[in-house]
Amino acid sequence: MDMDGSMSQMDVCKDEWGQRVDCPVENNDDGDDVDDLTDYTFQCCSRMSPPHYADLGKKANDVFSKGYHFGVFKLDLKTKSESGVEFTSGITSNQESGKVFGSLSSKYAVKDYGLTFTEKWNTDNTLATDITIQDKIAQGLKVTLEGTFAPQTGSKTGKLKTSFANDTVAVNTNVDLDLAGPVVDVAAVLKYQGWLAGANTQFDTQKAKFSKNNFAFGYQTNDFALHTNVDNGKDFGGSIYQKVSDKLDCGVSMKWSSGSTDTLFGVGAKFALDQDASLHAKINNKSLIGLGYQQKLRPGVTLTLSAAVDGQNFNAGGHKVGVALELEP
Repeated sequence: MDMDGSMSQMDVCKDEWGQRVDCPVENNDDGDDVDDLTDYTFQCCSRMSPPHYADLGKKANDVFSKGYHFGVFKLDLKTKSESGVEFTSGITSNQESGKVFGSLSSKYAVKDYGLTFTEKWNTDNTLATDITIQDKIAQGLKVTLEGTFAPQTGSKTGKLKTSFANDTVAVNTNVDLDLAGPVVDVAAVLKYQGWLAGANTQFDTQKAKFSKNNFAFGYQTNDFALHTNVDNGKDFGGSIYQKVSDKLDCGVSMKWSSGSTDTLFGVGAKFALDQDASLHAKINNKSLIGLGYQQKLRPGVTLTLSAAVDGQNFNAGGHKVGVALELEP
């Protein structure tokens, strides 16, 4: 199932299920995405910071997105040098388009100064550099300066990202460093006794208007998470996550747009066979069925097999399979 959309400022890719998936043009371990900022365990207590806006409903989204690699052959490798430099490389072959995409990144942290330097390159010949400082300007504050350069076209971009979190609030901003007029994206989430309320707005200074006005509401505990959102007053969504047992995680997702009679509804589950193997399954109201099997072959080596089946056109074919191998010492 292919990706069909992205959100400006915060790179978010979605599949046909409407669920967020890994974007092929970014490396997951780049140290600057919102997911990197908030790897929450969803414990309901005042000591835990609330998730950032883009991570509301993340637990349910993970049930639908993790453990699946439809229509691709993928290889990821993570290594770390003796000097502490982390290297992440990946290659993805798309069965449908035949395109092969590769990426390479290196990350080095200077812990004494709270600094992290990240260099990235991909086969689209795009270079990126990120400089991050965390917990030095203020406790809980993370500031990232990001720049990209495409030598073939001469295209250059720059972004200034900030993220702050404490026990009751999580705020993040993204500012596009465009001299003609930046795009400013601001999001905030408040937490009170497990209840969450968030807002995300984007202002285009060139056009002098708001291009995004999103609101979300949720509730979370150790083993339960509820999330609802309204995007620009016309796109509505919601999700429920429940950890039924130590082995079974379940998720429900729904999306609907005003002016449309088409509602997307899906149910997904992850079942841990043992500590090294898990089964993944999901289905939506369009009879799109996703199946996945993940096996840790040995420490640091994980194999993922997945298949997407179109239940409405089962005999017509067009089903997709995927294989992913992750190597990490």
